[in-house]
Amino acid sequence: MLTMRKSTERGYADHGWLKSFHSFSFANYFDPAHMGWGNLRVINEDRIAPGTGFGTHGHRDMEIISYVLSGNLAHQDSMGNVKGIPPGDVQRMSAGSGVRHSEFNHAQGEQTHFLQIWIEPNVTGIDPGYEQKTIPDAAKRGQLALVAAPEEAQYTVMIHADARMYAGLFDGAETAQLPLDPSRKAYVFLVRGSLQVNGQLLNAGDAALLQAESSLALSEGQDAEVLVFDLSA
Repeated sequence: MLTMRKSTERGYADHGWLKSFHSFSFANYFDPAHMGWGNLRVINEDRIAPGTGFGTHGHRDMEIISYVLSGNLAHQDSMGNVKGIPPGDVQRMSAGSGVRHSEFNHAQGEQTHFLQIWIEPNVTGIDPGYEQKTIPDAAKRGQLALVAAPEEAQYTVMIHADARMYAGLFDGAETAQLPLDPSRKAYVFLVRGSLQVNGQLLNAGDAALLQAESSLALSEGQDAEVLVFDLSA
């Protein structure tokens, strides 16, 4: 079964310096029908104005992934990491027993546009951790690149969760298929462009929620960038 969630159905918050779309209930946006999907708890599409950002705040027992679309995200945390996250990089922070961090856009005249993703871990109380990798466009062009998983690989950050996250770029005749376990859930989020997902058209910001499906087929992309999540039920 495939259920569509249109971009316009998401929660939205405008804080002036931050404009954020919420795929699932978050902060002041609450919808009991959209509390998460499997162990995927948050996808926030954030746009941070120049010279502003999230001040130091804490997390615990959550796998947090940042996926930057444009601009640059400046990250600093209580583990001693001071990093810039450009487009094409995937950053993973395991909050574990507790971590504090900040995220800023230090660029002048340029907005930072990124996705903040939270996945519930399958272990708690671990030491917090950080990892960041660059995923070249060639690894995503016309295919799904595994970018986050319980095990490390060349272009994969390791998460402490029963989940996998893929990223792909599709245009024209490029297609991809991914086998799915019908006992699990899958979530497809279209970052930009348009794309057919199992025969259903998605536009930027749309999502497809899948359960009891055995395969995922992506086709007819038009400048499409997509994230696919394989999730525990």
